[in-house]
Parts: sequence; C-alpha cells; structure tokens
Amino acid sequence: MNRRDFLTTSVAGTAAAGLTAAAAADDAKENSSFKLKYAPHFGMFRNSAGNDLVSQLEFARDRGFVAWEDNGMKKKSVEDQERIAKAMERLGMQMGVFVASATFTDVTFAGTDKAKREQVLKEIEESIEVAKRVNAKWMTVVPGRYDEKLPSDYQTANCIELLKRCCDILEPHDLVMVLEPLNHHTNHPGTFLYGSPQAYMICRAVDSPSCKILFDIYHQQITEGNLIPNIDHCWDEIGYFQAGDNPGRKEPGTGEINYRNVFRHIHARGFDGVVGMEHGNSKKGEEGEEAVIAAYRDADSF
Repeated sequence: MNRRDFLTTSVAGTAAAGLTAAAAADDAKENSSFKLKYAPHFGMFRNSAGNDLVSQLEFARDRGFVAWEDNGMKKKSVEDQERIAKAMERLGMQMGVFVASATFTDVTFAGTDKAKREQVLKEIEESIEVAKRVNAKWMTVVPGRYDEKLPSDYQTANCIELLKRCCDILEPHDLVMVLEPLNHHTNHPGTFLYGSPQAYMICRAVDSPSCKILFDIYHQQITEGNLIPNIDHCWDEIGYFQAGDNPGRKEPGTGEINYRNVFRHIHARGFDGVVGMEHGNSKKGEEGEEAVIAAYRDADSF
C-alpha cells in the first residue's frame, strides 16, 4: 500500500469510527433515564411494543422510563397484577398510582349518605391488597360530586371527616391516597374537588401522611393556571404529579404549558416521586409513540 492509499484508508477509518461513536452516544442518550420519574401507562406504546403488558413495560424501560402507572390496575386479574409486579421488579421500575376510589356521578365524600360513605371505605380497604401485590405506595382518590343542596362548608367538613376515616385504614400500611382536583371547564363539571388551594386546605385539615395531593398539571392549568406559584404553595402536601398539555391533553409541547420550566422547577425543589403521563398521544401509530418519547426528552432537557 502506498502512502496516499494508507492516508486515505486511515482517514476513512477514523471518520467511520467517529460516526460509530457518535451513533452509539446518540443511542445511549436516547435510552438513558430521565431526570424525573415519568410514568407511561398501558396502551401508550402498544404499536411499538405489542399488546402484551410485559412487553410494553420492557419497551418503556429500554427507552429510559423507570416508573409506570395504571388507573385500571384494580380491574386487572390477580394473575396479571402479579405478572406486572414481577416484571417491574426485574426491570427496576417503580409503580405509580392506580385508582382506589372515584366517581363522577355520585355525591360521596361531600354528602351524608351513609351507604355511599361506607362504600368508599370498602373501596379503600380493597385497594390495600392490590397496592401490596403491585408494590404501589400511592392510590388516586376522586372525592365524587358536589352536593347542590348542601352549603359548601358542610360538604368540606363531610369530606374531611371521611378522609380521616380512610387514613385510619391506610396509615398502618404506609400507603398514601392522593386527592385529584379535576377541572370543571373542559372535562369534569360538578366534581367536588377542583382546585389546588381547596385540596391543600383539605389535606392540611386531615393532617395525615396518608392524604396528599395529586397535582395534575393539565387540570390545574385549566382551572387556575399560575402553575409554579401554586405548586410552591401546595408543596408540602403534594405527593404525586401528572402531566398532559392543554388544550388537547396530549404530550408536552403540543399545547400552551412550558413543561421544561415546570419540570425544572419541581426537580430543583427535590421532587423524587413519580410524574404520571396521564394523556393521549397527539399522533397515531409508532410515529406518535416516538413523538411522545421525544417530547419528554425535550421537556426533561434542563
């Protein structure tokens, strides 16, 4: 080999090696964990991972997600719950929320109907075994509808009293119900709990480590905006976050919320819990699923 051929080959080899290293670095970045524990849900990556529940968990973990949530966990079979828990333990993933008690049609926490209040306590009791089975710490509670025939202060007192009874059930197991305020304007008109100041007041009154706020950024943007100051005001009572952009309730970057700033703020404050991805995908198919992952990479790049 003459000198010119040697130099050409060497330069080409060095360039190829550089491209390979760059590609490897890109792959490593694409699959690395995020700064916060973002939690997808079943179905979000179905086109990429298939219908099998464990395959969806494995796909998410390969793409850097270390948490998961499943509103419908209680409705799954014991076999599926145990299979999910085993897979998550193997993958080193943390379980986020499942729904313990929720209704959008009945007055439960705010009212005085004894049978409905006892049903809530039964639902909380039933949730304990599910939480233990899937290694969950948090469970979502939606405190039902507003009673149009009862002054709001009486309703608040009723809610606080029932929440204390729920805490008596949960505290011995070190489990936490997170109360989710829901917006009235777009999704859930008539729910009793709708604002973060209201949720904060109630949690302070209940005064239990088993009763905290689920601060859903999507809902609170619609209800009140002023997100970062409200997060700060509620900070001591927030146990869990959920994300979704507005309008549309899709991934970050599809609406008006500056998620990079919001995520930066809660990370800087030392939040070590789970941020649930409780939203849909803005695009269909595998392309849409990749867009969701890219959106969280961008929002997490602070």
